[in-house]
Amino acid sequence: MISPRRRLFVAACILFGALAPGRLAAQFLLVPMDDEQRNHLKAYGLTYNAIKDGLRAEWFLNYRGGSFLLPDAAEVRRRAGLDGVTVEALSAGRLAAIRAEIAGGNMDAIPLEKAPRVAIYTPPNAPPWDDAVTLALRYAGIEYATVFDEEVVH
Repeated sequence: MISPRRRLFVAACILFGALAPGRLAAQFLLVPMDDEQRNHLKAYGLTYNAIKDGLRAEWFLNYRGGSFLLPDAAEVRRRAGLDGVTVEALSAGRLAAIRAEIAGGNMDAIPLEKAPRVAIYTPPNAPPWDDAVTLALRYAGIEYATVFDEEVVH
């Protein structure tokens, strides 16, 4: 059962979205991670690179497969188009409705402010197709370092 306070919040979000100026029509892009996404691995790379470039992002846990929210920047749109990543432009009203849905369900919005450093434990001269993780990271466009210690193998 939805509390009166939550109903008021949802109504206010929808009203704000409906009254928002037209220039705010698409300030954000939703990167869906459900069945609507055409390229899931590249979508992770798009988000990683946006954060690496200094843009802020959010991870919508349990919303449409763990979707990402990115700023509607020309470079983000260009990368998405080149990589075949599905993105949806969000108006302020639609974003407010999504936030209300997240607040009302078993979901959360996690801010992503710093790109992670990634390392793969692999022999130094291993070909990239020899390891599924390395292959996936390269395909996604996510930077990584390699780490290997010969003594651990023995």
